[in-house]
Amino acid sequence: MTEEESEKSYRSGLPGFLGVIDTAISKLEAVILAMGVLLMALNTVTNVVTRFVFGHSIMFTGEINRILIIMITFAGIGYAARHGRHIRMSAIYDALPTGGRKLLMIVIALFTSMVMFFLLYYSVFYIIDLYSKGRVLPSLGLPIWIIYLWVPMGFLITGIQYLLTAIKNMTSRDVYLSTGVVDGYKDTETEV
Repeated sequence: MTEEESEKSYRSGLPGFLGVIDTAISKLEAVILAMGVLLMALNTVTNVVTRFVFGHSIMFTGEINRILIIMITFAGIGYAARHGRHIRMSAIYDALPTGGRKLLMIVIALFTSMVMFFLLYYSVFYIIDLYSKGRVLPSLGLPIWIIYLWVPMGFLITGIQYLLTAIKNMTSRDVYLSTGVVDGYKDTETEV
């Protein structure tokens, strides 16, 4: 099974009900990301065509793309954490034996989870502040606080994902980058 196939058929490494929830969230994230990218492309292409054909841009195109970028970014951080696709600087980590890598991965996952929950806390207050100011998008008339609801949701899902990764590493023999991705490098052999 290739890496692309394994992402399409994601199955959580968590037992029981947690695995069902994790798999459902993964599928929802995949749909949100795919639809967001497709809608952004469609919106941008439509704007380019109308500007070329009619000589005028669609005035709310930039606002829609702003909403979609926020949605893709904050839905994507949970997706990246779930699939072990986050950026890692692993020179020290790779030099450690398995026990050291496992301990370091637990510390990293717990610390990252705490940072995500910290950012969740502050993002909620940021949204409350935006709500109290009553600002709206100029073209769509949509309250600005609504488009930022993706931010705390993304931090919440990512924080939970890293917490589950730490738990997975505490309860299993292997070292996991996420609940379903075992740490390791694939040997790639080229056929001649």
